[in-house]
Amino acid sequence: MSYNILITGGAGYVGSALVPELLKQGHKVRVLDLFIYGDDVLKCCEDHPNYSFIKGDLRDIETVKKAVQNIDYTVHLACISNDPSFELNPNLGKSINLDSFLPLVRASKDAGCKHFIYASSSSVYGVKEEENVTENLSLEPLTDYSIFKAQCEEILESEREPGFYTTIIRPSTVCGYAPRQRLDVIVNILTSHAYHNNKMKIYGGTKKRPNIHIKDMVRTYSHIINLDHQLVDGKIYNVGYENHSLDQLANIVCEVMQKDIPIEHFSTDDLRSYHISSQYIKDDIGFEAEFTIGDAVHDLINAFKQSLLTDAMNNTLYYNVKRMQELKL
Repeated sequence: MSYNILITGGAGYVGSALVPELLKQGHKVRVLDLFIYGDDVLKCCEDHPNYSFIKGDLRDIETVKKAVQNIDYTVHLACISNDPSFELNPNLGKSINLDSFLPLVRASKDAGCKHFIYASSSSVYGVKEEENVTENLSLEPLTDYSIFKAQCEEILESEREPGFYTTIIRPSTVCGYAPRQRLDVIVNILTSHAYHNNKMKIYGGTKKRPNIHIKDMVRTYSHIINLDHQLVDGKIYNVGYENHSLDQLANIVCEVMQKDIPIEHFSTDDLRSYHISSQYIKDDIGFEAEFTIGDAVHDLINAFKQSLLTDAMNNTLYYNVKRMQELKL
C-alpha cells in the first residue's frame, strides 16, 4: 500500500536517505525543510513524480498547515540536532525542538493525518547503571536537548486518540554516509580524522555511545510505515545496533582501515554515557539492525576516496554548529 508522507527535516542527515527510499517503495513524499545544508541534498528526487517539497520554517503555522494537507503520515525528524548545536542558541533550539511541536501535531491531526511518527532520542534516559536500558525505565535527561525530546514524547502521547496513531522512536546516534552528510557525530568524526589526519582524539574513552547505521535508521521508519497502524500505536522503541565505548569505536575504525591509527586520549567533564537495549522492537515487530558500525566506517571511507564529499574537514555543510554560526541562526 502506498501512502502520502510528510517528512519534516527531510533534507537533513536521516531525511536525505529516507526520502529516496520511500519514493522507491511507491509512496508519495513531501518534505518540509529550510534546506540550510544545501538545495541539492535531494537532487536525486527532483524529477520524481511523487516527490514535492516546501522550503519553509517549521515554526510558521501557516507553512505547517500547508505541508500537512492530504497527508497519511507525518514523520517528524526536524530539530536542532544534538547538544552542541542546541547549546549554540538555546532559544532557537527551544523554539524548534519544543515550541513548534504541539502546533505541528495538532495541525497534522486536524488535516486528517492518520499516523504521527516522532524521532526522539536515546539520550532521554540519561546515565543509567542498568546493563539493559529498556523502554520502561524512567527518563532522566541531562540536557535541554534531551529534556525537550522527553517533553515532546509526553505531548504526543497526550494527543493520541482513536484514528490518530502515534509511534515514538528513540534512536541511537546515526552514522555512515548520506546525501546530506554529517561529520560531527562520533563514528563519522573518528573516521574522518583517521582518514584525513591519520590520528584520532578521544575525550573520555570509556564513555558509551550507542550508534546505528543510517541504512538501519531508514529501515526502521520504512518498517513501521509499512505495518498496520494499530500494531505500533502508542509504542515507544529504542533503535540501535550495539553499545560501544569511544575506545571500542576507535578500534573499529582502525580495523576497517587495517592500520594502527594514533589515538590521543583526553579526560573530560562530560558525564554522558549512554547505552540502550533494542530487544523490544525486535520482539514486538520483528525489526533488527542489519548493518554494523564497521559498515558505516567502510561506507564513509569509500565516500572520501570517491570524492563524494568536498573538503570534508572544513566544509561547513557537514558540521551543524559551524553551519548555524555561518548563517547566524
